[in-house]
Amino acid sequence: MPGSDTLQARVERALAQLKHPRHGKDVLSAGMVRELSVDGAGQVTFTFILTQQDPPTLAREARKAVQGVEGVTAVRVNLTDAGAAPAGGGGGGAAAPRQAAPRPAGGVPPPPTPVEMPNLGKVLAVSSGKGGVGKSTVSVNLAVALAQQGQRVGLMDADIYGPNIPRMMGVGQKPEVRGGKIQPLESLGVKLVSLGLIVERDAPAIWRGPIIMKVIQQFVRDVDWGQLDYFIVDLPPGTGDAQLSLAQTLHIRGAIIVTTPQEVSVGDALRGAKMFERVGVPVIGVVENMSYFVCPHCGERTAVFLTGGGSRLAQELGVPLLGQVPLQARMADLADSGRPIVAAEPASPAAQALGEVARHVAEQLAAVPG
Repeated sequence: MPGSDTLQARVERALAQLKHPRHGKDVLSAGMVRELSVDGAGQVTFTFILTQQDPPTLAREARKAVQGVEGVTAVRVNLTDAGAAPAGGGGGGAAAPRQAAPRPAGGVPPPPTPVEMPNLGKVLAVSSGKGGVGKSTVSVNLAVALAQQGQRVGLMDADIYGPNIPRMMGVGQKPEVRGGKIQPLESLGVKLVSLGLIVERDAPAIWRGPIIMKVIQQFVRDVDWGQLDYFIVDLPPGTGDAQLSLAQTLHIRGAIIVTTPQEVSVGDALRGAKMFERVGVPVIGVVENMSYFVCPHCGERTAVFLTGGGSRLAQELGVPLLGQVPLQARMADLADSGRPIVAAEPASPAAQALGEVARHVAEQLAAVPG
């Protein structure tokens, strides 16, 4: 349709105004925009391609540029990395596809050596073998509880497939960049950064290892964290590129494994713990979440699931059980509204249990050789 052609031309001009900060070309001529389409209702869809060297913030800037075009009613951006990009160029004036970078003789280069960053303090990875066990809930409340104890805490949301920490911490604005450094947001005394603050909620993360490594390295090295006592990293569930990338980027003081009492969760968590052992990261303890339900009226405990899974996992790994966190009414609602339970209802059973977890984590990290 003529109207659609005109709108597509305006969208292309808007993207052509967005310069790549590293090599000076605009993102359109650089071949970063593929499969650009505009329908008759003003809905724009395109694939945005990042390489390992590109700042992830470019994708959000491209979306914002298109949203500002008159006549555009909706924008959907599919993120992918250069290795996953289609061989042919998409619509919208995309440049020819990039040539694959030559691989050095001898095959894949060795992984980078983890570096010490003393300003980050004690680095703690929070992991789980599977999703849905409350790993991010533990990460957020652990960070807030440590901040309540007077510690300087940073929280990095490295769960690139489900970056929920901004919502749980009650923040949503895009971080500023000053002097070439990303400024972390702050909530409840905790500094934080997340992919959820950079990409839109509906943007699928179709990212391979190199881009995951790039995001994690940028969140570690290009964020102005200042001087911290604890740096908590919320990892995606399972064992994959994010876990390996973090271990190759930072010297991690320790990891904790979050599980629920069921055997299926415990089995998955065990595999995650063994992965940390393989890359030289000590597992300092296990947190059992959803251990039991506390009646809000009478305080009686009810075991909703089979009991003892966290204890068995800790025993098998030879590490302490750092805490058992109960199910509690309104806990999920508070998290959705950006009010972690340790701050919103500090006297509640779940908040008390998570406060104990924070104290045990501090004790265990203090005992790990630096």
